[in-house]
Amino acid sequence: MQTQTVTRSIESDLEPGGLYDILAEVSNIPKWAPVFADAIERVNDTYYRITKNGETFNLEVFLHPSAGAVDYIREMPNGRRGGAYLRVMPRPLGGSTLTMTVPIGRIQLNSKLRSSLNRNSPTLSSSRNFDHPRPIMRNAHDSWHNSNR
Repeated sequence: MQTQTVTRSIESDLEPGGLYDILAEVSNIPKWAPVFADAIERVNDTYYRITKNGETFNLEVFLHPSAGAVDYIREMPNGRRGGAYLRVMPRPLGGSTLTMTVPIGRIQLNSKLRSSLNRNSPTLSSSRNFDHPRPIMRNAHDSWHNSNR
């Protein structure tokens, strides 16, 4: 079976509600996943137009607050839809765990990419101030964006 997705989990000192709010606000994507979007234009309540490196694509967002779930589903050139599936869960002693699953392109399924993804696990700011967060995803979004043009 060929691997089609990559899943990573991280822990954060941010409480689940605060982390969920950051992820649910689509305009925050360039702050925590700058490789995915340079600009975001709201089309309506669930649809957005994303610009990255001068190219645009559509994004649909599904929010499930009671489940701590945020799903970003995008159009892909092959007529399929794929996306990033995020889940925010509470940690037993405070803070959150964030799990993200994203598709990866078949061209980039070599061991070099896998080891890069493992080395560059997502990082999230433990600061409660979201003005200067560190990106939480680098390579997974990069491979998602670049492999689906």
